[in-house]
Amino acid sequence: MASQKKRKVAAKAGDSIRDHAVVSREKWLRARTALLAKEKKFTHLRETLAQQRRALPWVKVEKPYSFDASGGKQTLGDLFEGRSQLVIYHFMFAPEWDQGCMHCSFWADHFDCMGVHLNHRDVTFAAISRAPLSKIARFKKRMGWKFKWVSSSNTDFNYDFNVSFAPEQIKKGTTFYNYVLGGNDYSDREGLSVFYKDKSGAIFHTYSTFARGIDMLNGTYHFLDLVPKGRDEGDSPQSWVRYHDRYEV
Repeated sequence: MASQKKRKVAAKAGDSIRDHAVVSREKWLRARTALLAKEKKFTHLRETLAQQRRALPWVKVEKPYSFDASGGKQTLGDLFEGRSQLVIYHFMFAPEWDQGCMHCSFWADHFDCMGVHLNHRDVTFAAISRAPLSKIARFKKRMGWKFKWVSSSNTDFNYDFNVSFAPEQIKKGTTFYNYVLGGNDYSDREGLSVFYKDKSGAIFHTYSTFARGIDMLNGTYHFLDLVPKGRDEGDSPQSWVRYHDRYEV
């Protein structure tokens, strides 16, 4: 039944390509410039939203956190590496798993190339998971990644920032994720959190986003949104995604 549904979705995508309108260059230009007006409006709205995001109030981080890193124990403050801004990707990798989340890995394939640019804008990036550092290191080596990735296995960090959930919360349907209290089948979820450290060393939580909120981090999706078939996912988003070393040739 599932494969039949996938075939129907693929057929619909194929039909839209086969039956697509083909017009003269002049008509195409009129349609394109009409869409451009909407794109510019969206761009301005996005810039306004970004300003509003930066204007959000902050929360001071009072609890000390200590993470397992390749060079030994590091605090949340250490993760800034001398910069004032820190972006954390909450990578789904529970302690009992043998490998990190396949979909988080899709996002992580984009992380290495941006590091040098972020650093030159006073921003440090790191990923954090509950898995032990040994599992993180093994998986990171397999995937060929270089970005900083630490373990929060001995802290409440993931729970405090609402990306990990206790078994009783899952059982009772009382997990708090993406700012909603409700049901959740996973012990760990994806997300992103931003922190600021002032000259005195005080740390503030400035922003977090989860679920579809992390779409903005995925460059591949932005390219797919430009092509005729789009993301071509039908009713089963990301069903096509594989670890980058597991795609069939």
